Amino acid sequence: MSDLLNMSTQELTRVEIMQRLKAKSLTQLEAARRLGLSVRQVKRLWRRYQRQGAAGLVSEKRGRPSHHQLAPEVKAQTLSLIRSRYPDFGPTLAHEKLSEVHRLRLSVEAVRQLMIQDELWHPKRAKRPVIHQMRERRPCLGELVQIDGSPFDWFEGRAPTCSLLVFIDDATGRLLELYFTPSETTFSYFAATRRYLDRYGKPLAFYSDKHGIFRVNAAQAVSGTGLTQFGRAMTELGIEIICANTPQAKGRVERVHQTLQDRLVKELRLRGLSNLECANAYAPEFMQDFNARFAVLPASPHEAHRPVWPTENLERIFTLQTSRSVSKNLTLQYHKVVYQIQTPRAGYALRQAQVRVREDAQGQITLEYKGRSLPYTLYHTQERQAEVTPSKLIAPALQAAKTERKPYGPPAHHPWRQYGSRLSSTR
Repeated sequence: MSDLLNMSTQELTRVEIMQRLKAKSLTQLEAARRLGLSVRQVKRLWRRYQRQGAAGLVSEKRGRPSHHQLAPEVKAQTLSLIRSRYPDFGPTLAHEKLSEVHRLRLSVEAVRQLMIQDELWHPKRAKRPVIHQMRERRPCLGELVQIDGSPFDWFEGRAPTCSLLVFIDDATGRLLELYFTPSETTFSYFAATRRYLDRYGKPLAFYSDKHGIFRVNAAQAVSGTGLTQFGRAMTELGIEIICANTPQAKGRVERVHQTLQDRLVKELRLRGLSNLECANAYAPEFMQDFNARFAVLPASPHEAHRPVWPTENLERIFTLQTSRSVSKNLTLQYHKVVYQIQTPRAGYALRQAQVRVREDAQGQITLEYKGRSLPYTLYHTQERQAEVTPSKLIAPALQAAKTERKPYGPPAHHPWRQYGSRLSSTR
């Protein structure tokens, strides 16, 4: 009984060609063309087939260890470093740290296989792809910048949960701004946009979701300008705001959230950063490294950013602004506070006038009439009532309520105050 041979499909094809050469129904030149080899290599296979038969066409490397496998000491060192310093890192990020910090020369796939064998990494089952309409990248840097916020435990319990505002360019995939903030508010987007404008200038458009900061979501709004405070500021700067219908439409910024929640969290941990100020100071360094790894060249060398003109007062633009009518008594109401305007001129000039109320990030109120500030005093403060709070702002609203709430202290005539004196008198 002859021995059985384990042969691959390629080797079976070579056996068939050799049999046709033996029967002289095929020339060596035609055999080389069909096998994709040189005539010289076909001659070597033919001589081996003549000496050993079909067994001569089986690869001699089968069953032997590879000459390119990692040395046992390199494997042990790699796994030791991953277990001690990078136990929750993915293979790609772990490979970067092993190569850059520890100077180990091995491939990403080698790290991945070692982590799988040691059960430090579990391959994820591929999801069924969902087909979305393809949209080409914009050709120019600064033509379309996707913006979004990501609430997450960025400091892994070393600090309270906060939000990261992300600005990413659509043409290149470059991170243009990262800004840590306690929550997504109009003033936090003002601050992040101010940092962005100081560094790059004005883009043509911002691409966002339908958050109430970017878009008036009231179905039948009967008052106001139809713009949010952020929308009004961008209109003054000549920056268009485009709102996406679905998260998939702004997939570039949605995908980078997942990458940042993996890479940035671990970089913050390795550097021991545990507060917003230190994280914001480190953000430019992280963006530079991230862009060097993942950003691509734009289709057009033209840059669409425009300069901020000296006439565009960013300090004034990035404030909350609204109009109020002055009463006959020269008072106006804003956020349940009545302001009394103080003016040396005749009061009738300001009656029923439209006054611009501006509020900055520190809560400072400025009243303007025809471009000039008006002096005022606080006349009356109303009791606070229940207000509608978006879901993303519930946490900061609760925190503000805790800080503003004063501990209860009973008045002097309260029975609790007399409890101690009664005890002392009965003794």
